[in-house]
Amino acid sequence: MIRSMTAFASGERVTPWGTLGCELRSVNHRFLELGVRLPDELRALEPALRERVASRVARGKIDLALRLRTADGDGALQLNPGRLRELSELALDLEARFPRLQTDLTQLLQFPGVLQTQSADPAALQAQALELLEQVLDEFIRAREREGSKLSAVIIERVDGIAAIAAEVRTLMPIIRAGQRSKLEARMADLAQPLDSGRLEQELVMWLQKLDVDEELDRLDSHVSEARRVLKLKEAVGRRLDFLLQEFNREANTLGSKSVDARSSAAAVELKVLIDQVREQIQNIE
Repeated sequence: MIRSMTAFASGERVTPWGTLGCELRSVNHRFLELGVRLPDELRALEPALRERVASRVARGKIDLALRLRTADGDGALQLNPGRLRELSELALDLEARFPRLQTDLTQLLQFPGVLQTQSADPAALQAQALELLEQVLDEFIRAREREGSKLSAVIIERVDGIAAIAAEVRTLMPIIRAGQRSKLEARMADLAQPLDSGRLEQELVMWLQKLDVDEELDRLDSHVSEARRVLKLKEAVGRRLDFLLQEFNREANTLGSKSVDARSSAAAVELKVLIDQVREQIQNIE
């Protein structure tokens, strides 16, 4: 399944410590480059998050953001009933000895343990974050595959066009060779000192060999078959296709350099146009 390197996905999960949010977005890049933004509560989780993403994504500049949003009232100060009960019992025991003992509310609240906040369980929060990441990663990859399917359709259309042009040139070459042979024979006949038939045939053979593009057309057909095969692979194929496009371009350049006919020259130009269009699409493929 072809995957695009451009995608976005997000998700949320409600936890006892607030709402966890996760976002993944990516653009084109030669390699995998992952930027991570985390709340303080999840800093220790960064290596595990990087490992999870790298295990499922091969290329692209990716931004991963996790946030923890507490609801109104979450994290507010609360009285610790147990600690207050202990202090009350202690005050009753001391009252007989210190009849003038007074308790100031402000000092009481400052006593360690009287006020408390609900703190997150680090292990449980990290587990929730990893589960949320997997959920968002699933959607992220589906988004890449949806876009990749569109890219694949465009590339296949262009590759089919390349195959059609190569087939057309193969059909034209016998006609072009015959025309060039006739032109060369006519020029030879106009020479003041006519060549003998053996020398003439030798010159014709050497000239026509320079026009021979069967090898280039065969390689183009081979590259077309390979491109169709690679597009069906269930792995990251962007780099492989990029290398294959270099081979396509090499054959198109050779066809153009050997051309002596307007029809084959036009075909070589059209080939390069299609190859460039394929290259533009491949830059987006993982």
